[in-house]
Order: sequence, then structure tokens, then C-alpha cells
Amino acid sequence: MNGKSNINGEVARNKKNPEACNPPITTGGPRHRPLTPVRVLRGVLCLLTLISTAFMMLVYLAPVMAVLLRLFSVKCSRKAVSLFFGTWLSLWPYLFEKINKTKVVFAGDVVPARERALLLANHRTEVDWMYLWDLALRKGRLGYIKYILKSSLMKLPIFGWGFHILEFISVERKWEADALNMYHMLSTFTDPEDPLWLALFPEGTDFSEQKCMHSQTYARENGLPVLQNVLLPKTKGFYACLEVLRNSLDAVYDVTIGYKYCCPTLMDNVFGVDPSEVHIHVRRISLEEIPTNEDEAATWLIKSFEFKDQLLSDFKAKGYFPDQGTEGDLSNLKGLVNFTAIIALTCICIYLTFFSSIWFKVYIALSCAYLTSATNFKIRPTPILGSVKAMFHQKSK
Repeated sequence: MNGKSNINGEVARNKKNPEACNPPITTGGPRHRPLTPVRVLRGVLCLLTLISTAFMMLVYLAPVMAVLLRLFSVKCSRKAVSLFFGTWLSLWPYLFEKINKTKVVFAGDVVPARERALLLANHRTEVDWMYLWDLALRKGRLGYIKYILKSSLMKLPIFGWGFHILEFISVERKWEADALNMYHMLSTFTDPEDPLWLALFPEGTDFSEQKCMHSQTYARENGLPVLQNVLLPKTKGFYACLEVLRNSLDAVYDVTIGYKYCCPTLMDNVFGVDPSEVHIHVRRISLEEIPTNEDEAATWLIKSFEFKDQLLSDFKAKGYFPDQGTEGDLSNLKGLVNFTAIIALTCICIYLTFFSSIWFKVYIALSCAYLTSATNFKIRPTPILGSVKAMFHQKSK
């Protein structure tokens, strides 16, 4: 499918019952795999591996990469973080595709590797954002993908530290409270030389039938499209991203995710029970196609979600998106190399922690204290040279 296809023409063919909310998955089928003792044991081992490797990498590497390096260069700090933590993130797509044997099918446009892009995705379940890693890994952007996510996720043990180090943007989902922080964080991503994938879920929450009915009621009362498979998108955050980043982005990726046969939870993914298949449709859109006016940009976004709604209706009926097969399989060799490197690094960190000098224990304690406070208070060091320049600039006034 061409990214420049006429959304209005596609939406016009969408014949919907405005009273029905249809989850964009095939329903009524059995669980893809039974939860056997072997799967429980394997899932627990995988989860322990992911948590332990994340903890050791964060407490040992984050102070060096996200603090010490950042005092001299934000660009170098981000490259180091993306390299090491992107390697760790690659464990998740391999868990999904190689260990759990979940089939991930890509469709739509073939997007170029290493573009700076804003991703707009539907939000069907709590793990949608994880499957964007499967696409980012294939495009060389895994360490550079950043999410706009609800602030409560920043309080997760260990993973909240990681979200902060990777510079995810936390929001309260109330524009009056979020606007200042959003614009501040977005302003730090404007350098076109810095790689970036910024993922936004404009619905603001995951899909449920109750939320869908509430969204439909609001749509009917305000003369907006009544959607079945997605919620009406919130437009202010989308426009803020465009307003700040438009001149530094290569494209916008409109990403639509559908699941067969059951919509997965995080633990379904860990144990490999569901989903059977994840289908990801990508539509690449040039910035010139998106209006610069806020009201017109909001209308464009709503029409894009009408297009998503039609895609998901068709997916529910046919079981696939159009133009599928746009991406190949992950490399087994590369996955094994990444896994070996992460495990080796983790083993070194464990050895230093438990069998070496007490100073390593002190370092870990200080690192944990810093990561906790930095995550809670959104602390990010400013480069020394930049601070000195700013000081002299103020004195010269």
C-alpha cells in the first residue's frame, strides 16, 4: 500500500454499525498454546534472565553512560545508551519470535532503515508497544525508540529506571499538566543528526469495549466519526510532536497492530501462551501530507484513525492486512551473539558484586539511589560546556 493513498477514499468505504464495538482480533478460538509446567518454568527463567540482566546493566552502566558521558556530550551519551541497552532490548523480539514462536507478520509500506520518524499506533493491549521493538530491530532503531507513556509506568521497579535512561516521555494524560514537560522533552530531540523513533499512542489508553462505548458516545455528541475497533485519538500531544519535530523528521509511520487469536497480556508473552500471530501494518507518510494548522492536523489524525478502523475491520474478517510480507525473519546468529554478550556482561557484573571488592557494593548502592531519585524527579545532567556557555552568556547581558 502506498503511503500517499487517499485516506478519505478508504474511509468512505467503511460501512459500520455505530452501536457495536468490535475488538480487532479473531474471537472465539482456543488459547494458542496451553499453559503447561514446562512453559511456566521456561517463562519464569526468561523473566528472571530479563530482570537480572536489566538490573546489572542499569546499575553498572547507567551512571557512566547517562551521567558521566552526558556531562560532556548528550550525543555520545545517547549513542552509548542505545548501543548497550538496545542490545538488551533485542532479547524481547527474540523471546517473542524465536522462543515463543509467535508469528510476526509485517504489511503495508516497506519503510527505509534508520529514518527519523514519529510512529502513530493503535493501543489494543498492554503489550502493543513491545511489538514495535520487532520492527525497530529490523530497521536499526531499537536503541533509539522512545515512547510517550503514562507516568505510573515510571514507578515500575527496575524497568522504570530503564524508561528514564532511555528518555521516554511520561505523561499524566491531562494536557494542562503534561504540556510543559512534553514541550521540554521534545525540544531535546530536535537535532536531525540524532537518531530517533518517537512512538505515540494517540488513543491515550488501551482498547476495551467499555472505553469504546464511551468514545462512541462522545463522538456522536460532538459530530465526530463513530469508530468500532479503535478509540477517538487525542490530538494535542500529536500536534505538539509535529510542531516541535516537523523540521527534523523524515516521515510519520502510521502503525496498525492486530492479533490472532487472542489479545495477549504481558504474562501471555512471557509464558508463550498467546498470541498466535501479530500483524503489523505500516503506512509511511511524508510530512508534507500533514497540515501545519492545529485544527487541520487534528482532523487529519482523526481521519487516519478512521483508516485504522477500516483496516482492523478487514483484518477481523480476513485474518490479515493487505500487502503483507514486507519484512524478513530475524537472524538466529545475531540473536545468539547479542544474548551471549548480555549474559557475559551480566556474569562479570555479578562476579564484581558478590566476589570482589566491597567498593563495588558501595557503587551499586549509590547507583540505585541515583537511579531512583533521577527517575522520580526527572533528573538529567546538563553538559558542562553548555552550562559554562550559558553562565557566561547571562553575565554578558
